[in-house]
Amino acid sequence: MRIGDWGLRSASAEDFLFPLSFVSGDNSQSAIRCPQSEMAGYLALILHAHLPFVRHPEHEHFLEEEWLFEAITETYIPLLQMMQRLLRDRVPFKVTMSFTPTLCAMLRDELLRERYLQHLDLLLDLSAREIERNRQDPALLRLAQFYLQLFSETRRFFVDEWKCDLLAAFRQIRDAGALEIMASAATHGLLPLIYQQSPAAARAQIFVGRDEYVDVFNEPPKGFWLPECAYRPGLEWILQEANLRWFVLDAHGLMHATPRPQRAVYAPCYTPAGPAALARDRGSSRQVWSAHGGYPGDPAYREFYRDIGFDLPMDHLGPVARDMRKFAGVKYHRITFSRNDVVRYTNLVHPTSIRLSLFLSMQSYSGTGGLKVRISSSFSFARVPSTSKIFDLRRRANSLLPIPRNKAFNRRLPPGEKRDTSQYGSIRATPGSIRIFTALRTA
Repeated sequence: MRIGDWGLRSASAEDFLFPLSFVSGDNSQSAIRCPQSEMAGYLALILHAHLPFVRHPEHEHFLEEEWLFEAITETYIPLLQMMQRLLRDRVPFKVTMSFTPTLCAMLRDELLRERYLQHLDLLLDLSAREIERNRQDPALLRLAQFYLQLFSETRRFFVDEWKCDLLAAFRQIRDAGALEIMASAATHGLLPLIYQQSPAAARAQIFVGRDEYVDVFNEPPKGFWLPECAYRPGLEWILQEANLRWFVLDAHGLMHATPRPQRAVYAPCYTPAGPAALARDRGSSRQVWSAHGGYPGDPAYREFYRDIGFDLPMDHLGPVARDMRKFAGVKYHRITFSRNDVVRYTNLVHPTSIRLSLFLSMQSYSGTGGLKVRISSSFSFARVPSTSKIFDLRRRANSLLPIPRNKAFNRRLPPGEKRDTSQYGSIRATPGSIRIFTALRTA
């Protein structure tokens, strides 16, 4: 999907940036600095949050509703807690995040909030029973205690601190000036295909998405995430009509523009209609998504598919399983090279804390003075050391890990097949979840 004959004008980063005012005086060391000799670049940190709308009041329990529950427990609440810690510690940061109307509708729905609390209560009960089951296994006992603490803190944050309204928590971060929230289409429909069938329907997707954003966040949006980053010529005029200043599309949409952009995907470009186009960086996307060369394949992280919902007897899982094999949300194993080389964690750190600690603490061990965060009026930028130095840092950290990186691991078992758990007590536990973080701090 190319950006047709635009007559593109490259946008300078300064069109979107203004300097960050660091705290002076005794707290001046909290500023993240970069030497003047380093070549400056700007990085937009944009997170896309979306789930399809699933709500079935006609059923007492509905499996796909647990997609939302899992996302709240493992993504949205940890992200909020991390951003709150950064604000409390006066660490300057700037992040952009999109919320689709379908996700907002589910997060605001009273029935789904009640069902999420029921889901958390079942996990708390399961974690308590896991502590009793693992009394004789110190490594698993610590992990079971970790999950009990995690689910207890999640429930406290959700109920006591925010009264089951996570969107209000994100609005607070936005009002503090650290988070830019962007809009998206009404149902996350693929706009080029919708536009091909009916331009009016594509226009409705964009305008309903904008109006829902205003209803939830009490202000008009500036940015817009194109669903699946899919673009076709003509959409920019609808975005301009909706008074949107910029949008995100996939890399090839900008690279195949006419004329070709002078700075490839590394600078926003204005369209003739007015809104600026920002292209997603493929390298960064691979680091987030790839199990071979990205975060999901690093042994610092949990193995998603190795879950006690598939490993333990159904009678022990109880109401969490509801007489079917599915993810329970309690995972005791890290990612390893081979599915036969299962290694148990001895400590567990949430992936968000590791990933953001690496980013925000880069100045401690990059040898360049580290990152310099800049505030943007519409989206987030940071100035970073050279890519080669970052990858050298990563190689140094990985060299300290005792096991190889993942190529492919643990598939979901077909119905009727049992998972071999004979290795549980025979493999030496390795503190990989802590090891990579410690290695980076001492490198």
